[in-house]
Amino acid sequence: MTPLFVIAAGIVAIAIGTLLLRSYGPLVRIGRLLAVTPTVSAAEARDLAASGTRRYVRVDGRLEADEEFPDEHGRPLVLRRRRIEARLRGGWSILDEQVQAVPFRLREGLDELGVDAPSLDEGLVTLAKESSGTAAEVADRLPARLPPETPIRLRIEQLSSVEHASVLGMPAVGTDGSLLMTRGMGRPLVVCTLERDDAMRVLADGRRARPISAAIAFAAGLALLVAGFGWALVAGTVG
Repeated sequence: MTPLFVIAAGIVAIAIGTLLLRSYGPLVRIGRLLAVTPTVSAAEARDLAASGTRRYVRVDGRLEADEEFPDEHGRPLVLRRRRIEARLRGGWSILDEQVQAVPFRLREGLDELGVDAPSLDEGLVTLAKESSGTAAEVADRLPARLPPETPIRLRIEQLSSVEHASVLGMPAVGTDGSLLMTRGMGRPLVVCTLERDDAMRVLADGRRARPISAAIAFAAGLALLVAGFGWALVAGTVG
């Protein structure tokens, strides 16, 4: 065994960890943003928007709207997203999507910021109501014909005005002159109603083995790189 072999093994381990995380698609990026985005107050975010300063930040507060709509339990909603997805080629693909939303905002004390709901896509992080089956069981509800055994799931995600949330985005001036949080600087708009640990579990789709394996691969890879370069340095010094 040589230092070069140890370094190569470290590179391979890091590559494996990267591939494991990439299998989650854009959700990995959402998790990273939730972990590292700096938090500012709503007042500070409003100042950034008013001054035209481009900065990606996190603001915590309570969701509210002037005209909510009720769910089946009478809770006041500001957004409801219904998706039918099929598991194709190892991942979930959206077959049909329906979104119902009203203009809503994030309030912190006396300050508030609008939320650019039309820009919200993969950045919606909340507990989803989910039911699953096969294409054969819901063939009449699918927009396209699929093999009968194809796994199908219905996911309903919603935001309520009784919830506290974290909104990640760029404070900006909207087309109507209002101040709001939107996507920007190459990063998505994120609205999360969960605590960090719960959010990470949702983003991992309830599967802990893959992210744990990725973390082990990264740790092992870094350890091997340090050992390999250290060995090479010592060997070169001795030589």
